[in-house]
Amino acid sequence: MSADRPIVIAMVLRERGATGVQSHVGVFRRFLHEQGSAVRVVTPFQNPRWLVVPVVAIRRLVETVSPSFGVAWYRRGHAFLLRRSLRRVLGELGPAVIYAQCPVSAEAALSVRVSGALPVVMAAHFNVSQADEWAGKGRIREGGRAFRAIRAHEVRVLPQLDGIVHVSEDVRRHVEELVPAVRGIPAVVVPNFVYPAPAAEGEVGTAVAPSGLVSVGSLEPRKNQGYLLDILIELARLGLRPHLTLLGDGQDRHRLQARVRELSLGDQVTMPGVQPGAAAHLAGFRVYCHAARMESFGMAVLEAMAAGLPVVAAPVGGIPEVFRDGIEGRYWPLDNAAAAARILAGMLADETALATMSQAARIRFTATFDARICAPRLADFLGERGQA
Repeated sequence: MSADRPIVIAMVLRERGATGVQSHVGVFRRFLHEQGSAVRVVTPFQNPRWLVVPVVAIRRLVETVSPSFGVAWYRRGHAFLLRRSLRRVLGELGPAVIYAQCPVSAEAALSVRVSGALPVVMAAHFNVSQADEWAGKGRIREGGRAFRAIRAHEVRVLPQLDGIVHVSEDVRRHVEELVPAVRGIPAVVVPNFVYPAPAAEGEVGTAVAPSGLVSVGSLEPRKNQGYLLDILIELARLGLRPHLTLLGDGQDRHRLQARVRELSLGDQVTMPGVQPGAAAHLAGFRVYCHAARMESFGMAVLEAMAAGLPVVAAPVGGIPEVFRDGIEGRYWPLDNAAAAARILAGMLADETALATMSQAARIRFTATFDARICAPRLADFLGERGQA
């Protein structure tokens, strides 16, 4: 990468947090620092509090009345704040490569650049479209006005980019189907990547090993953690009562807690909330369980494999690009809890197969998804865009 072209990572989220996007940014920033490359992460929250607080407060107020209007306010308000942050940082840095983490941050970057010395590359982390993700969260209606507006925004913004980074071939296919005009834009598929996490002291899973199951992710409808509770009920009918730990927090927390009480699963389910460095806590568990209905890639699945956990997940979105059925784990259905329970029970009953899958998961991670392998490819692509 050209030394005079720093990378400016633009995102509408806070710099640090538990989402896959925040994890991606954190890992890539660490890699660039270690390589001695100049990098700045720019967010809406680098503005004065008197600007940030009203935008956040109004969104929280209006979304209680109209979730779809809350989404629109979030997108517009954060774009406004991000533009201000970007103007200040780019004024300090001069020529740079802007690495935007979503269509909203990409549009903000495109709107503030004044010359071709500021190429804008976007990472496509989303499932099909950001409209589908908001619908999956239950915040907008699929096919409704807000849904159509977000898709139209992507059709308008994406063809203006100087490059696109897809986190999976599945994402690339969906983006090109939704916005055919992007097919002429330089693009690359670079899977999400992480560094192997050292085991944390006092791992969350230690108390429930060797039968502990774990799932990591925001507690929201599209992550479908309620289905895991259905599977526990079916496992009980098979004579198994493994413990399940749900790491994460979100809008479904109270609903899931109520369901745990309703199903009398209080002694089998633990919900400790968001754990800083959650990946470091995974080594104490036995199997990683994933029930998401849509996944662009599956960062949590990747972190589980890095910890040597066999995985059970549905082959949706980019998941089949992360692990293979019968090798690093097993695929299970999302519409038949009894069948899913039988698949998981079979894994738990075969210690030899489980150990083989654990070893295979570590090997696949090391060979395919280690940051030391993938991050240089991403840095090279961004560097090429800066020299074009």
